[in-house]
Amino acid sequence: MANFSFDVVSTYDKSEMNNAVEQAQREIENRYDMKGTPAAVEWLEDKKGVKLVASNAWQIDQVLDIVRKKLAGRNMTSKVLDLSREVHEANMRAWQDVPFVDGLTQEKAKELSKLIRDTHPKAKPSIQGDAVRVVSASKDELQAVMTTLKSADLDYPISFTNYR
Repeated sequence: MANFSFDVVSTYDKSEMNNAVEQAQREIENRYDMKGTPAAVEWLEDKKGVKLVASNAWQIDQVLDIVRKKLAGRNMTSKVLDLSREVHEANMRAWQDVPFVDGLTQEKAKELSKLIRDTHPKAKPSIQGDAVRVVSASKDELQAVMTTLKSADLDYPISFTNYR
């Protein structure tokens, strides 16, 4: 009997992210309510996040909404944005560093494994570094696991790779 499997990972498409950030930068440059303000979206040094710049915290929220809208337009979830860092304000300028969520931590991987084991006893999850491999004898069972994970209210993005 053949075993089928797939991996659950928490990552994002870097080229799509690059396109979304460029589109957000263009929209901010062209918006009338943002003219004459320091509003911008800049890459962090390692390109693993963005820096939102504006004149105050209220305008940071506007810039963030633009970035979210561009992500949604490119079929990406805004869960990839780690909004846990605070907004800094100084010299009539505000900024917020927003790193991207990339990779499953051990706690998140354990949470996914427990969810899979509790809802689908025939599927066998195993943690493989920053991914969770799910193995089952039935393709239908694997599809049910995918549906369950997609409908779960997780605070990080997940995607499915390495189908076998």
